[in-house]
Amino acid sequence: MSPINNITVDSAAAAATNGSSSSGVTAFKVDSPYVRYSESSIESDYLYDTTVVSRDASTGQLKAKPTKVHYQFQTKTKVGRVGLMLVGWAGNNGTTVTASILANKKGISWETRKGTQEPNYFGSVMMASTVKLGVDANLNDVYVPFNEVVPMVHPNDIVLGGWDINSMNIGDAMRRAQVLPVDLQRRLYDELKELKPLPSVYYPDFIAANQEERADNTIKGTKQEQLDKLRQDIRDFKQTNELDRVVVMWTANTERYADIIAGVNDTADNLLKAVNEGHAEVSPSTLFALASVLEGAPFVNGSPQNTLVPGVIELAERHRSFVGGDDFKSGQTKIKSVLAEFLVNAGIKPVAITSYNHLGNNDGCNLSAPAQFRSKEISKSSVVDDMVGANNLLYKKGEHPDHTIVIKYVPSVGDSKRALDEYVSEIFMGGLNTISIYNTCEDSLLASPLIIDLFMMTELMTRVSYRVKSDADASEPEWAQFHSVLSILSYMLKAPVVPPNTPVVNALAKQRMAMENIMRAFVGLPPNNEMLLEHKAFH
Repeated sequence: MSPINNITVDSAAAAATNGSSSSGVTAFKVDSPYVRYSESSIESDYLYDTTVVSRDASTGQLKAKPTKVHYQFQTKTKVGRVGLMLVGWAGNNGTTVTASILANKKGISWETRKGTQEPNYFGSVMMASTVKLGVDANLNDVYVPFNEVVPMVHPNDIVLGGWDINSMNIGDAMRRAQVLPVDLQRRLYDELKELKPLPSVYYPDFIAANQEERADNTIKGTKQEQLDKLRQDIRDFKQTNELDRVVVMWTANTERYADIIAGVNDTADNLLKAVNEGHAEVSPSTLFALASVLEGAPFVNGSPQNTLVPGVIELAERHRSFVGGDDFKSGQTKIKSVLAEFLVNAGIKPVAITSYNHLGNNDGCNLSAPAQFRSKEISKSSVVDDMVGANNLLYKKGEHPDHTIVIKYVPSVGDSKRALDEYVSEIFMGGLNTISIYNTCEDSLLASPLIIDLFMMTELMTRVSYRVKSDADASEPEWAQFHSVLSILSYMLKAPVVPPNTPVVNALAKQRMAMENIMRAFVGLPPNNEMLLEHKAFH
């Protein structure tokens, strides 16, 4: 398995296409006594403002008390050499992201009906969007690239590898996917055909029966032997490519939901015992998550199944390893998380949301099986829950909009998914308002930038630690990493997994704001807000 980072790059061509392609670049330096720079890290003191609400027992009146918590953050600035191992590497997403990174890395353009097309990272919030840094002396807003707020890995520097149940090389798999333009495929094929996926784990009970003919590249043996082999694969990939860190990401087929069974997958010890005993309810994706946790490699689940069963999360907490999920949020659900928030925040009451889509790629083929569709239905259904729950003026306790989801497999449309949504809402004085949306989603071209964003954010969090300061401290508290469940990844995921007893936020604007402001805190900057008092008051 040859990593694409062994390919020789014409640095001038790459720079002309993408500008700076170096990992660890930042766009600014903070001038503050509360921010300290060294050769190896950035340390910041940060006062986290929040409001604690209580209710008077006798009067029932709410009381809001502003509070401050003193955090210190330490971000290691050396990114090092990092790798991404994709489960389902020879699938549409795996081949598309691999080919696209190679095209960007080498500055490979291609011809279209409209002329020459240059490679880019459009669709990646980290690589193709900006954040407001502050205002200049003339009170004009100043923006910087999202990926230059703190030192982050550049996608061009990622070493790629992975597993697949199908043995086809990445070049031929790219052709099979029929996602990228033919001229680009032709220019990339010779190098991609040299990349071959490692054997993967295949349990027919967990994915659709129509996937069986693809499964010619599988790991044999017991579940324990398979787990051991996956761990060895991660170690070998890291050692062979001289990597500092490896992230593992599931971008393979949707599995059915695993039953949560007491004594099997409810605790870390029970889950490891269940693997050793070959229990039928341990899924392939859970095996990959376990292997990653045990090897100290962060794991992200890009599909909707419940890979991160309680036993996985407990094991990640025990090993202080990172996990994240679930399900790449690329098209229809992303729009829904914006539109539902807009309606509810505008005092408009959605009473019915009906979502239909059809697609013709292998994901659609797999989702045509009822058990796999049910996993997708669950991940899509919860996206409006927090918005509805936040407005008790529109919704009584327990009340929820009707929410129907339909997915159909239509082979002829390929990767070009069609999504149709209807929102029926109650408005002023009992009136009804209907919004209908038709959305053509190039499925893998929308999902691939999410893979890049998830990798970049996950890798960053491996270099960040924090501690909480208090006047009562007799000595300096120890530095600690963030919680093992990376809820900061929620912006990129349909059904965000969060730490136990933590609220789930699905509103897209809130998710992006959280990601942006947490990164600002790492360099000692206050959170961004839209008060714009400098423009609204006399100065």
